[in-house]
Amino acid sequence: MKVSKNSFFFLALVLAFSLFMTACASEPDATPEPAEGEDVGEGTEEATEAAAGGDLIIATLSDAVALDPHGSNDVPSGNVSTNIYETLVYYDENMELQEGLAESWEQVDELTLKFTLKEGIKFHDDSDFNAEVVKANIERITDPDIASQRAFLFNDIVEIEVLGDYEIQFKTSEPKASLIYNFAHSGGGMISSEAITADYEAMENGENPGSIINESPVGTGFFMFDSWDPGTQVKLVKNPDYWGDENAKLDSVTFKVVPEDLTRVAELETGAVHITEPLSPSDYSRVEGTDGMHVVESDSLSLSYIGFNTEKEPFNDPKVRQAISMAIDKEAVVEGVFNGVGVPAKGPLAPEVVGYDADVPSLEYDVEKAKELLAEAGYADGFSTTISTNDSRERMDLAEYTQAVLAEIGIDVSIDVVEWGAYLDKTANGQHDMFILGWSSATGDADYALAPLFHSDNVGAPGNRTFYKNDEVDALLESAEKEVDQDRRLELYKEVQELLVEEAPMIYIHHKIELNGVRDEVQGFWRHQNGYFQLRDVTVSE
Repeated sequence: MKVSKNSFFFLALVLAFSLFMTACASEPDATPEPAEGEDVGEGTEEATEAAAGGDLIIATLSDAVALDPHGSNDVPSGNVSTNIYETLVYYDENMELQEGLAESWEQVDELTLKFTLKEGIKFHDDSDFNAEVVKANIERITDPDIASQRAFLFNDIVEIEVLGDYEIQFKTSEPKASLIYNFAHSGGGMISSEAITADYEAMENGENPGSIINESPVGTGFFMFDSWDPGTQVKLVKNPDYWGDENAKLDSVTFKVVPEDLTRVAELETGAVHITEPLSPSDYSRVEGTDGMHVVESDSLSLSYIGFNTEKEPFNDPKVRQAISMAIDKEAVVEGVFNGVGVPAKGPLAPEVVGYDADVPSLEYDVEKAKELLAEAGYADGFSTTISTNDSRERMDLAEYTQAVLAEIGIDVSIDVVEWGAYLDKTANGQHDMFILGWSSATGDADYALAPLFHSDNVGAPGNRTFYKNDEVDALLESAEKEVDQDRRLELYKEVQELLVEEAPMIYIHHKIELNGVRDEVQGFWRHQNGYFQLRDVTVSE
């Protein structure tokens, strides 16, 4: 995957530098195909029976936070909304850009990106998809009154020009190498212009941004919104008039909220649900050892981390952050907490992300050095603090591990477990000391992997929940996103990674392998490296 993505990325930058780039995918479908070798049951009796319909039920740990694609950046919300909304371009299973709602794109010059859109596409409310709708969506995402958590994807756009019903171009004030990839992000999901207008009208009457869209989300996807009972389930139904060559095979998909890990597995065993999200590594052998179900392992571009609130004492001192980082044995964490599933992280980037550099040094596990650093920072006798997490079993186990090992260097840690939605609010508002979270580099590029987490413009809900601010890191990130020379761009990202390891605003724990428990009658299910479920081709045999 890395070779393919790097090759494409390099080609795109070279062509942009020469002031011309065109791209057009060979497949008309707006959804990635299954990974090579994936058994989707095509041509089998089971697939034929399942193609007639059925309801797929997914047991999920956490409810969606929002169904407005511009209003959230969490995976539970994304797993729902990516089946309702579509983007102009998307990444296939090899992390190569393909056409989505756009049929082609062209880098007209270093500052101008042009899209030609597909014609004849209808939203679920029967309104037309066209260039004016695209303009309305990007303007909404970047509208300060909306305060979108995805605004950073498109904030560099200074002018949007509609060239015709199905042609639109975007201008930036300076080159932005990652802009085309940002259009593949789910945050660029296209909402019906009627829904956008209704949402703005509701805001004028005192409603919060997204209130109308969350109640009645309208996209172009192969599934349509049916109902949402917050805290219980979200249900989507097949779009019978989907514009693409192939409709969804299922009649409906239900995302059922089941907070307890063992309950999800028990419901998988009885057939009450078809897929569990997530599957705890601790339950891997139980699922694999039970007839009628199996484990699907999926590579990811994610990072799990323990973050510090760098605006609070004592975490405003890099020596304290370094000390705690060095007190954590990441290999022991992967083996003990994650049951050996995943790879210990050296820094903030997963190895498959463009920009990753294996030569960047890491803070090695060294308890004695950790004690020395604490003493140098003035905390020889330690201090008391709190680590926050949501109700994920592995994250709670990681919190308990952290509590135990930090006690060895004199730090007294209390654990605060918070429900998912409230947890995101708490960490976005800086109401925490230490916390456990993850980040998926959904575009496969270092810009998205680093800027949301570490640029000072993105503190809070957009991603920088450590509230880390460093002028040098900001400057390097800004230079790298504009750099069209691939070698120089990679050098800049290496410098950023070195600084972030040294500054340690978070402890880079591990890169996940996503696990899902799946019933054997489910075929065609796979999970993209960006973390989102691919459900169009799923069937459930009788």
